[in-house]
Amino acid sequence: MNRNRSYVVIPAVLLVLSASLAACGGKNGAESSSSSSEPSATSPTSGGSSAPASASPTAAASGKKVSIEYWQYEFPAKVELIDELIKQFEEKHPNIDVKQTNFPYDQYNQKVATLVPAGKGPDVINLYYGWLPKYVSSGYLQPLPEEAFPAADIEKEYFPFVQTAKLGGKYYALPTGVRTLALFYNKDLFAKAGLTQPPATWQELVDDAKKLTEKDANGQFVVEGLAWEPGSQLHHWFRDGLLYQAGGKDTSDDRRKLLWKDSPAGLEAFKYLVDFAKEHKVGINGVFNDDANAFKTGHAAINVDGSYRLGSLKDAPGLNYAIAPLPAYKDKSTQASFWANAIPSTVKGDKLEAAAEFLKFLTSAEVQEQWVEKTGELPAKQEVALQEKYANDEKLGPFISQLPYAKSHFFVDETQERTLFVEAVDQVLLKNVPIEKAFDELTEKTQKLYDEYWAKQDKK
Repeated sequence: MNRNRSYVVIPAVLLVLSASLAACGGKNGAESSSSSSEPSATSPTSGGSSAPASASPTAAASGKKVSIEYWQYEFPAKVELIDELIKQFEEKHPNIDVKQTNFPYDQYNQKVATLVPAGKGPDVINLYYGWLPKYVSSGYLQPLPEEAFPAADIEKEYFPFVQTAKLGGKYYALPTGVRTLALFYNKDLFAKAGLTQPPATWQELVDDAKKLTEKDANGQFVVEGLAWEPGSQLHHWFRDGLLYQAGGKDTSDDRRKLLWKDSPAGLEAFKYLVDFAKEHKVGINGVFNDDANAFKTGHAAINVDGSYRLGSLKDAPGLNYAIAPLPAYKDKSTQASFWANAIPSTVKGDKLEAAAEFLKFLTSAEVQEQWVEKTGELPAKQEVALQEKYANDEKLGPFISQLPYAKSHFFVDETQERTLFVEAVDQVLLKNVPIEKAFDELTEKTQKLYDEYWAKQDKK
């Protein structure tokens, strides 16, 4: 089957107080440590432009040494890169010392909840964007200083989905790198099935996945046509990809109401996703450990995953794979996510100025270029991401081409929202609950989370 097509590059974080930490490359939305790739400074008034940075005015004028602390979870590639970036920053800001502190992934939120309120936490903290509403509502973060990070500059320089970090009209965090979802496909398995091009439409994805699926005499998967793991990226694919592609929308503009049932698009997108396992039987959760491992080991022909996965696939040099934009339907859309840097509410005075200076450095064009090369994440600023060397890159290009229309849905409780999605899918597959009923219950339960969240915000 030969489908000739070309791709055109378009120029253009939730504190879980009780327990689990979400993971983007693993089972949740933030990236887990199982993935091996999370997978010039700026002027004080530029809000992140590429002009050279100067030292914090107060610290520079007084000659006073200021020490600040940066927190992120233990992830080798990012820890090593931040160590190098701290050296670069301190060379340009001799009056500011930066210490990096890391915690095991599953302890990260607990440490924040314990130490930040006591004023013993970091001065700059790295957070998954889906955690931001709970961090902000818990009083752990302060808005970014407007004089250093003007909202108008942020919205001019970054891709539109950065506005997910804007709460109550103020920005609380900014990313260095971002990710989108795209379609990973095994070129050798495609050739074996007689396929010469990746699927570009919903129907082509179904047809190709069927052709690519291999089972043994007992009906067990040898190759999944489409790696299918509800607890991984499928929740994001539904909310920010399939839903919009079918002509729907995730939430109202004020983020209070889910719009999944306001048009037929919500059910259509949910059914399309579930049917890969229920009706087409081209993949199922838990096969070959998980979807990422299935693809990496050659047991899945197609996987919908994020750009951070590129780093972990370096450990599979024999894997002959390529990347394509997500297949489209009535429209194009994909999910974008990011880890962003924020400033805790306890940071004041000289430390606040130094923290803002370090944050500007971390979001500068110079650092974003280093970030993409060392971590595989995409530059967060449009002018950096859309450079030809990235946009035309064989692996990065398909991710970058989707950034102008990528979506980042608003979480009120990322872990709970994902759990509800997985439970709804299980109802259909394991208990034969009609898909319409499972979808209705999923929408109602998720809306309840939103209603409870906004009720608490309205009382403040």
